[in-house]
Amino acid sequence: MSTTPGRSAAAPAPVTVRVPAKVNVQLAVGGLRPDGFHDLANVFLAVDLYDEVTAFPAEPGEGPSVTCLGPDADRVPLDRTNLAVRAADALALRHGRSPDVRLRIRKEIPVAGGMAGGSADAAGALLACDRLWGTRTPREELLAICAELGSDVPFSLVGGAALGRGRGELLTPLDVGGSFHWVFAVAEGGLSTPAVYRECDRLREERGPGAGADAVPAPEASPVLLAALRCGDAKLLAANLSNDLQSAAVSLLPALDDTLAVGTRAGALAALVSGSGPTCAFLAEDAASATEVARVLRAEGVCRAARTATGPAPGATVLSPAQ
Repeated sequence: MSTTPGRSAAAPAPVTVRVPAKVNVQLAVGGLRPDGFHDLANVFLAVDLYDEVTAFPAEPGEGPSVTCLGPDADRVPLDRTNLAVRAADALALRHGRSPDVRLRIRKEIPVAGGMAGGSADAAGALLACDRLWGTRTPREELLAICAELGSDVPFSLVGGAALGRGRGELLTPLDVGGSFHWVFAVAEGGLSTPAVYRECDRLREERGPGAGADAVPAPEASPVLLAALRCGDAKLLAANLSNDLQSAAVSLLPALDDTLAVGTRAGALAALVSGSGPTCAFLAEDAASATEVARVLRAEGVCRAARTATGPAPGATVLSPAQ
């Protein structure tokens, strides 16, 4: 019987996990806390634009490694700062084992685009390694590791729709009564999430009573927006989309204003910057409208790429091997 070179016959089969992008249909940002974070009311919606993370067996003592394929792969770090590698390290530490795994990321989610691509890869790596290593970590523990890795990582594991409180990691699942059609305009370059939050604080200091937690109202989810999700009403949702980081993202990258304007003129129900940007999200009435908005955005040359997607989408999902 033949075996794969470099792997024993008893080695487990590779595990592939698919993980979705997200759009923040509401991102309410509280004031700057003494610990440097901000309280959030963050309404997440997962969309069917996916990365795939595959975990391959590695030799004992080899440790974790990562490769990346797809758009913007050259912008993904391939050392231990990669969030997927950090996820493998964290799971191995939790179980007292060596983090021996070779990770391969196939990217479709924009890099540094405000759609939680790095967080998605971390959640995918966590689930893939758990299956590869047979560590059978309870869901609650996986979510706790996700929260340690980053504020958006727990939602990447869960998917669907959820309200994130705290830094965004404390999730309450939300009901969604239908599918919503989106267009995502990918900008040239990226924006650093910490830089966008700093700019948000600076603008608040400049324009108002201050940026601290005592000067900014506590963030709350919009009841009307949550009702729009529950009943699947795209027009009602469009009228209530909001992102407290949008002005900061546009301040750092003024060209986003043009992108938002073009998509709106092309027929989108509403437009906003996705998360910390610079990807712009356009809510469309239906699939045909989304296709037309994407066409116009490409034709006007106001973005590097325009992708259509629908939400909600499931969270991190094991594709192989069959379980």
